[in-house]
Amino acid sequence: MTEITRETTGSKGRYVIRLNGEEAELTYSVTTPTLVIADHTLVPDAFRGTGAGLALVTRLVKDARAEGFRIMPLCPFVNAMRKKHPEWADAFSV
Repeated sequence: MTEITRETTGSKGRYVIRLNGEEAELTYSVTTPTLVIADHTLVPDAFRGTGAGLALVTRLVKDARAEGFRIMPLCPFVNAMRKKHPEWADAFSV
């Protein structure tokens, strides 16, 4: 897996993996300094089977723990990954 880049503009942001001109992304909105809403995850067909989606959510969880915010999983994919990883419960606000 290639590097995950975090881009933030105001109260919006995204995590991005770039590969061969394609991008997989997880977008989020900052509602307060302690709450981030995971809005949407997009993984193009070129990334299918690479674990890109899981890598993006894992990075979000890592940053939530390090920076002291909780994640509201509005995105169905992020919510599904939350359910599969009960060890992440401390990072989520549900």
